[in-house]
Amino acid sequence: MQTQILERMESEVRTYSRSFPVVFTEAKGARLTAEDGKQYIDFLAGAGTLNYGHNHPKLKQALIDYLASDGIVHGLDMWTKAKRDYLETLEEVILKPRGLEYKVHLPGPTGTNAVEAAIRLARVATGRHNIVSFTNGFHGVTMGALATTGNRKFREATGGIPTQGSAFMPFDGYLGEGVDTLDYFEKLLGDNSSGLDRPAAVILETVQGEGGINPASTEWLQRLEKLCRSYEILLIVDDIQAGCGRTGKFFSFEHAGITPDIVTNSKSLSGFGLPFAHVLMRPELDKWKPGQYNGTFRGFGLAMVTGTAALRHFWSDDTLERDVQRKGRVVEDRFQQLAAWLSEKGIPASERGRGLMRALDVGTGDNADKITAEAFKRGLVIETSGHDGQAVKCLCPLTISDEDLIEGLDILEASIKQVFG
Repeated sequence: MQTQILERMESEVRTYSRSFPVVFTEAKGARLTAEDGKQYIDFLAGAGTLNYGHNHPKLKQALIDYLASDGIVHGLDMWTKAKRDYLETLEEVILKPRGLEYKVHLPGPTGTNAVEAAIRLARVATGRHNIVSFTNGFHGVTMGALATTGNRKFREATGGIPTQGSAFMPFDGYLGEGVDTLDYFEKLLGDNSSGLDRPAAVILETVQGEGGINPASTEWLQRLEKLCRSYEILLIVDDIQAGCGRTGKFFSFEHAGITPDIVTNSKSLSGFGLPFAHVLMRPELDKWKPGQYNGTFRGFGLAMVTGTAALRHFWSDDTLERDVQRKGRVVEDRFQQLAAWLSEKGIPASERGRGLMRALDVGTGDNADKITAEAFKRGLVIETSGHDGQAVKCLCPLTISDEDLIEGLDILEASIKQVFG
C-alpha cells in the first residue's frame, strides 16, 4: 500500500487519514474497501454526508443519465432544468407535507457557506448585528461561522484575529441536570443593563454534532422558539449534520414541532457526497439585493440531480423515517449496555443522541481514541467528537443493513472489551 506521496505532499492539516491510515479504493453501501482488499464497516459516513450510503444505485444512475445527456454541470446561478427539478421536488416532497413555506438561497456548496449566508441574512433583515450561539456549538470555520463556533481549537486557528459579532449562551444541559439554561438567556434579554446587545438571531443545532452529540430537549427548544418570538429575534436552525433524516425526521427540529425562521442544510443534501448547500428562509426575510451574496459554485448541477433523486426515492413516504428510528433504538440499546459495562469497570460512561446520531461518552479523549483505534484494526471506521473528543459517535448510513449494523456494533463492543477488559 503506497502512502509516501500522500504523506509527503498533503498538508499537516489533514485529520481523518491519521486515524485511518490506509488507501481506500472502493465503497458501496456501508462498506469501504482498502487497497489491500480489506473491508471496513463505515460508522462515519463522511461525517454525516453519506446518509444514503456510498454509491447508492438509484442516485448513481440519475447522475450517469444526466452526464450522458450532456446536462448542465456548472451554470453559476442561471436557471437550469436540474435546478427546477430540485426546487419542485423540495417543495412537493419536503416542504408542503410539513406545512413549511420557505424561499431557497443557494450559496456556495459547503455547510459553512450556508451558515455565513444565514447569519448575514439575519443581519440584513433585522438591521441588528449580534448573533447568539451556544456552548459546544459548531457552525463552520470561515470567519463569520467561526464566531458562532465554540471549539477553542478552531477559534485559535485564526492567527490571532478576533472573531466578532456573537455572544454565547449555555446549551441545554450545559449547567447540569435540573437547570434550565434559558432562564439565564431570558434574564439577559429582559435586562437593559445585561450587556447583551439585542440579537438579530439565535443559531443552534438541535443535536450538537462536533460538540459531542448533545440533543436539546423538546421543551427547551419550544421555550427557545417562544423567547425568540417574544423579543423579535430570528431563529436559525443549523441542520447541516442533524438534517436529511439523521435524527429520524428529515429536519431535526420536527421532533420539537418548532418552525425556524431560517434553516441551513448541506452534508447529505446531495445524497451522494457531492458538495451542495442551501439556506431556507421565510419569504418575508428575503431582503437580499441581486448579487449581494454570491459564489461561483452556488447550486452545483450534479448535486441537484442526485439531491432530487434522493428526495424522490427516500422521502415520498415515511418508510426511511421509521427505519432510522428503529435502527436508532438498536444503537441506543447497545450503547447503554456498553456504558453500563464501562461504568462497572470504573470508567464513567453514558449514551445519548437521537435517531442514528448517537454517542457513547467514555469520559476522556484518550479512552475514546483507544477504542476507535482498536475498532479500526478490527474493520470498523468510527470517530469521536466532544470538547475533549470523549464521545465515540455513530453516524452510520441511514440505509445500513441490519447485518452490517449489528456487525459494526459487535466490533465496537469487542474493541471496548479488548481495551478495558
